[in-house]
Amino acid sequence: MINRVVLVGRLTKDPELKYTQGGVAVTRFTLAVNRTFSNQQGEREADFINCVTWRKQAENTANFLRKGSLAGIEGRIQTSSFDGQDGKRVFMTEVVADSVQFLEPRSANSERSGGAAQGSAPQNDQPYYQNQQQNQQYQQPNQQNYTRTDNDPFSTGSGPIEVSDDDLPF
Repeated sequence: MINRVVLVGRLTKDPELKYTQGGVAVTRFTLAVNRTFSNQQGEREADFINCVTWRKQAENTANFLRKGSLAGIEGRIQTSSFDGQDGKRVFMTEVVADSVQFLEPRSANSERSGGAAQGSAPQNDQPYYQNQQQNQQYQQPNQQNYTRTDNDPFSTGSGPIEVSDDDLPF
């Protein structure tokens, strides 16, 4: 049996971080996921998916995502039920996210929410992966992790690339 879900969407509000009586972190949030088709009026609709994360992933989600953040999640669908305040049985379906990917720089979140998140360090406008690349360069100045576009090692000049049959893996 397979129960896997992969979603990409935006948070509809700030995630809510709580702790169980045993001290385990749990964060709940709703992800708005656009449908791939338009309705009869030509408008795109979205589904609002309830999601939950646990432990360190829950703390990271609460600390780094805000309303409007673009996130990718991978997890499983889980259903549960409980008795509501009116005594009626309430059924709930949510995605338990094993992995949450932050799909845009933190500065994009602060611009959308009208300012920097409280308690966060000043951010620049470069995506996370560029910051990592720069940090690696500072730590290891003799090792470069990138190829300059004007110094392409596979380029043979202005003509087509020559590849012999011996170079092909098949």
